[in-house]
Amino acid sequence: NSTYSPEEILMHPVKKRRAASGDLRNAAKVLQNQEEEDHLREEEEEIPHDDGNEDDDEEEDAKYCRRGFGHGYHLVKGQMGHGMEDYIVADTKTVKGHKLGLYAIFDGHSGRNVADYLQSHLFDNILSQPDFWKKPKKAIKRAYKLTDDYILSSVVGSRGGSTAVTAIVVDGKKLVVANVGDSRAILCRESDVVKQLTVDHEPEKERDLVERKGGFISTKPGNVPRVDGQLAMTRAFGDGRLKEHISVRPDIEIVQIHGDTKFLILASDGLWKVMSNEEAWDEIKEVRNAEKAAKALVDEALARGSKDDISCVVVFFN
Repeated sequence: NSTYSPEEILMHPVKKRRAASGDLRNAAKVLQNQEEEDHLREEEEEIPHDDGNEDDDEEEDAKYCRRGFGHGYHLVKGQMGHGMEDYIVADTKTVKGHKLGLYAIFDGHSGRNVADYLQSHLFDNILSQPDFWKKPKKAIKRAYKLTDDYILSSVVGSRGGSTAVTAIVVDGKKLVVANVGDSRAILCRESDVVKQLTVDHEPEKERDLVERKGGFISTKPGNVPRVDGQLAMTRAFGDGRLKEHISVRPDIEIVQIHGDTKFLILASDGLWKVMSNEEAWDEIKEVRNAEKAAKALVDEALARGSKDDISCVVVFFN
């Protein structure tokens, strides 16, 4: 069994990501030759390589300084009558001389297999793209598409899917965030500036996208709008039965980490359904520990009546 039980998820450290299975090289070659221009032709912001020079411009350092960072996380199983379907990544590693923080929320639906697979493979697929350092947006879009193709062909077929929000901290200087679905990331600064880095891919917001693909949006009494009456989001991994009408193309944001940047918060919609971005920041702005901050946010969401699975990762910049 490749998944953890809800109890193991809550008690066990974050699962080590397994080496990717399956050969994606041929698929990558085909996709590189056939990439859709509207997906990939946009301005790129190169991720700078560290040349080891400590005498960088002092004024620039004061504005965009190298920040130390640590992380914490907390998850709880909801009361929706199914097993725990949220998975997270909270990890650090060094790649090509860069210290990376790798953080993600994967909120599964109709089963946990897709979220489980993403936890184990998505970051490896992103970082293995040869142009990640030069053209990160292009590389991430390709990695999302390749990963989704493999999921549909070899993991779940027509049923089961997951949201994804992935965040990569590069050398404590730059942050690369991508998402599909309604899991969210926000960045909080000491100056009380709260910036949402992701887009909530909701049916009403992207009705045109769905209808252009031949799908429809419907809303049953007492329920939320759904794609083809089934899915409460317009972008997701998996969901093969709806793939013609939804997308796995991520929205991507690349931002500098300022000297007064304090927290990065990633969470599933079990938290955001009951809490605004500003309320989340207010809840933890005086906390000095990432793990305590993550637990405080989840506890507050529960106190506000959230019934869904809740997963939260907090990155604290010091």
